[in-house]
Amino acid sequence: MSTLLTNIKELIQVREHSEEPLRGEQMDELPSIKNAYLWIEDGLIKDYGSMDDYHPHPADEVYDCTGKIITPGYVDSHTHLVFAGTREKEFEDRIFGLTYEEIAARGGGILNSAAALDKMTEDELFEQARIRLNQIVAQGTTTVEIKSGYGLSVESELKILRVATRLRERGTTTNNIIPIKRTFLGAHAFPKKYKTDREAYIKLIIHEMLPVIAEEKLADYIDVFCESNYFTVDEMLRIIEAGSAYGLKAKVHVNQFTSLGAIDAAVKAGAVSVDHLEVMASNDFIALSGSKTVATALPSCSFFLGLDYAPVNEMIHQDIAVALASDYNPGSTPSGNLNFVFALACIKMNMTPQKAFNALTINAACALELQNEVGSITKGKRANLLLFKNIDSIAAIPYNFGQVIIDQVIIDGKFN
Repeated sequence: MSTLLTNIKELIQVREHSEEPLRGEQMDELPSIKNAYLWIEDGLIKDYGSMDDYHPHPADEVYDCTGKIITPGYVDSHTHLVFAGTREKEFEDRIFGLTYEEIAARGGGILNSAAALDKMTEDELFEQARIRLNQIVAQGTTTVEIKSGYGLSVESELKILRVATRLRERGTTTNNIIPIKRTFLGAHAFPKKYKTDREAYIKLIIHEMLPVIAEEKLADYIDVFCESNYFTVDEMLRIIEAGSAYGLKAKVHVNQFTSLGAIDAAVKAGAVSVDHLEVMASNDFIALSGSKTVATALPSCSFFLGLDYAPVNEMIHQDIAVALASDYNPGSTPSGNLNFVFALACIKMNMTPQKAFNALTINAACALELQNEVGSITKGKRANLLLFKNIDSIAAIPYNFGQVIIDQVIIDGKFN
């Protein structure tokens, strides 16, 4: 199957090579071709260029894209897409003045979601998650990471990862298959029964959860919520080292509320990404500067909880590779809309549209080690694309905050 898109108003994020995440001044570079064509064959980008240099390409379908801007699809490198139920009551509690930490201390938060998930069957969980997957694809997300972490028991953690694996194999209800990476986050919180015996729960993760996950090939990464009142830096290192023995690289939650030295430890341990980063100390910048670890900010979490936003421009200034993601989850970010994340990055974090778009595409792909598959208009990459009409530049997306102005989504060369 081959498809030819012609007379494209502007083809954005065109890169001949994209092996490394962008840093520093590169973040403001967004190469494009105006009045362009794009040739897709068997779901992959085969050729592109200016219509001035166009020569006929064999194609089963030809689309005139006059007036349309085309970009690569968004990459969401941090979500908790598989969860049971919502937490509106806690939303109201925060309005009345309770903090996220206070709600968690009362048995709410992550523990609340874990209790709801325990009662749900795998099929029920799958159907709910598939609806969410449809929604985020319609909003432009064409690659996604899905974490466990709302199970906190052997059975429930496996249930979440099995659902994520089914989503990867079966895709949306329209049978579109998008790249999905799965992350094991058993170390999201301590269940009530282990509050006074943390060591027992850590051993459960290492000796009972991980072996089954590895045997069934249910995860690509391992994650830990390293934060005050959750997991310590030493506990984080023990858990990610155990995951490494099974071939799982680390992507960790750090610095959401406090700086504990987790970033330095995670970078030295070879973490693919460190995520959240709302609170940064000078040593945290130093640890990340020039490293291979991608710093992933989650602005819609800051928006929903009323937290400070990650200092992304300072990170970029200090040669740190920055990505953006949604953190889609029932407690702190009940939205997977990356158009809104794009807008928050520009409006609240003062990122230029070019920086934010790079952070949502090529750098986010690097945070999932998928930079050779998605994240840019590059020959050989999957043709996961977004089409916009009646806009003049990429800045129109964050400008129209709260709206999805995508005209069409293309998955593997097929219109969604």
